[in-house]
Amino acid sequence: MKLINTKWLFLIIILSAGFAFNSCKKGFLDVNTDPNRVTDANVTAELIFPQAANAVGVREANIDFLFLDHWMGYIAQNGQFAPQQNELTYNIDFTFGNALFVNHYNTLFDLHQAEVKGIATGDTVLAGASIILAAKLWQELVDLYGDIPYSQVFQTDKYSSPVYDKAQDIYKDLQGRLDTAIGYMHTTEKNAFIAADIVNHGDQNKWILFANTLKLRLLIRQSEVPGFDPSSDITKILNNGGVLGAGQTVSVNPGYSNDLNKQNPYYAIFGWDPTGVVSTSADNANAYIVNILNSTNDPRIGRFFYPVGFSGGTYAGAVFGASQSTLPTAANLSYFGPGLVGTINSSNSGDGSGAKQNQWIFPSYESMFLYAEAVARGWITGDAQTAYMAAVTESFSWLGTPDAVNAAATYMSNNPSANWANAGTSSLSMARFIAYQKYIANTAIDPLESYSDLRRLNFLTDNSYISASPGKLSNTLPVKLLYPQSEYTSNAANVPKEVGGPGGDLFTKKIFWQP
Repeated sequence: MKLINTKWLFLIIILSAGFAFNSCKKGFLDVNTDPNRVTDANVTAELIFPQAANAVGVREANIDFLFLDHWMGYIAQNGQFAPQQNELTYNIDFTFGNALFVNHYNTLFDLHQAEVKGIATGDTVLAGASIILAAKLWQELVDLYGDIPYSQVFQTDKYSSPVYDKAQDIYKDLQGRLDTAIGYMHTTEKNAFIAADIVNHGDQNKWILFANTLKLRLLIRQSEVPGFDPSSDITKILNNGGVLGAGQTVSVNPGYSNDLNKQNPYYAIFGWDPTGVVSTSADNANAYIVNILNSTNDPRIGRFFYPVGFSGGTYAGAVFGASQSTLPTAANLSYFGPGLVGTINSSNSGDGSGAKQNQWIFPSYESMFLYAEAVARGWITGDAQTAYMAAVTESFSWLGTPDAVNAAATYMSNNPSANWANAGTSSLSMARFIAYQKYIANTAIDPLESYSDLRRLNFLTDNSYISASPGKLSNTLPVKLLYPQSEYTSNAANVPKEVGGPGGDLFTKKIFWQP
């Protein structure tokens, strides 16, 4: 694995060329140091961190995760474009997740540079923030691929071909890394970091809560591992203030605007371009989630999606994997809604508000669902019903649902799938009950969390989210992605060999935390 950060390389080339042109005025043979030349010394941690933090937001919104929105029943392609057959059939190959893998590592490289440079200059708070953001991406890679390059990666002076670390070992190390980051967050921050922090704006306590939330997510993911004991890390979480709560979404905004290449990244993919043209004319709501929301009279449907034709109260979705000739056109399907992409104007185009909004990195309600499951499992003292109801209510508020508190209470009272009286009494039944509501709350927001919960808890009893394609390899989703072709090309000596390729490891080689 030889990763090159192309963004920085391009920036350095362009800036260096400009500065070289200007320095010619001093004479070609002038040997004095040029303070304007881009070097490793003057590309500081405070310069790297904002673009790296924004890149984390881009990764959360990125189209690289669209396949999971399809697989999890949130989004489906309409009948106007030929669908990707490998997605429909689950017959994915070694090129399928290549962009996701490389883009995650490129962002992790930037965060690594920010951490190293921050420590070198004594900005430990910035280093801690970099570690926290990186921990989120590392877990995502493990949850998708299993064993990955970790301990030797980015040390190109020592390891040109980094080894693959065991997924379980990475999880354990991430807990320790997050503890280190929390320790850094208890030190005095520099003014330079406050100016560079486009995530939490110098709020060290919020960074700590975010780190604790990631620690809890690592633990929750391992809940079904026999003999797993989370008590030590739970104590650390509680002693350091707990996890993110209501209104504490972690998000990023470097100054988004409704201009080309400056829009909120989610809006740029699923909203409208600056001229008012829809950003995606191929994807709309999935019939699976629309049926769930309609059947339960869930008022969030009008926040997740716009009605057909952007007016009235009719919502419709496409069936994932159905024959293209039978699929409705975009005009007859629901588009991404105001809770996700903002409001529209009289021409049924985005009014630009969504283009300027913060890009979520970790939604508050998702943290609260993790906390509710921890209480239900007896890991944290408290009332599971209260914690669960608070999480559902926060989902309503997060989406901007009118009269959110009362609307959430009515929803939970009137629907068996949301009424805590039907949660059961065992920790597993309560966990599945909570995961189902988290799945709904995550509609078109965080499909990887839903995909991970499904593999961990198998909580969806109605499997009509599975592709309707007659050519599908299985009636279940793949349990992991295959290692990308770029790894077999650049790190062939270390990349684990997949057994059987598509149709083999896809459905059998589980991540260590899967039951």
